[in-house]
Amino acid sequence: MSNLLAAKERTDLKHSNLRNLRESGEIPAIVYGNQNGNTAISVNNIELQKTMKEIGRNGIISLDLNGTEFKVMLSDYQKDPIKNSIYHADFLIVDMSAQLQAQVRINLTGVCKGVKDGGVLQQSLHEVTVTAKPNDIPESINVDVTELQVGDTIYISDIQTNQQVTINNDGEEVVASVLAPRQEEEISTGEQQDGGIPINEEGRETKASPES
Repeated sequence: MSNLLAAKERTDLKHSNLRNLRESGEIPAIVYGNQNGNTAISVNNIELQKTMKEIGRNGIISLDLNGTEFKVMLSDYQKDPIKNSIYHADFLIVDMSAQLQAQVRINLTGVCKGVKDGGVLQQSLHEVTVTAKPNDIPESINVDVTELQVGDTIYISDIQTNQQVTINNDGEEVVASVLAPRQEEEISTGEQQDGGIPINEEGRETKASPES
């Protein structure tokens, strides 16, 4: 999905002008990539946030700069921690036919069987790096944890994606685990654990075998 966002080139780059720019409802930004160098621009604050809500963090934006349209992604942005508003943004010009890397959020879905038995679900990884063409990069990756029992772990190698998306993280990296209540208490208090043996000994590992 692609949305049109108007941009203006900034020619006066004095730091003293940034405050006036933001007070007028504009955000200072940079557009770069695809052998075009770096161009200082500004975009409307409200329109940018509206676009982000509509297409998501990894969506494709049609950036209209002085009548020339560029396909871009929001590669980075900074937010004011007090006002919770964006005060600077970086846009990367993308080749729609070429693969690139992006950060994608992991969403855990479902209610663990192990949690129903008193275990505690711990998410160790909240984002992964993926490689895909711009239009194939997902907003998030859902990981179903419904079947996890106490003592179970989901690794990167357990996550299934379509052929258009490759996860670059190490396959042995832990995504989520279901801890026994005692283990969770020891982790929270910093006390030493007893070898990590779950209270519910019927818990099983979900780690894929090397042959799989």
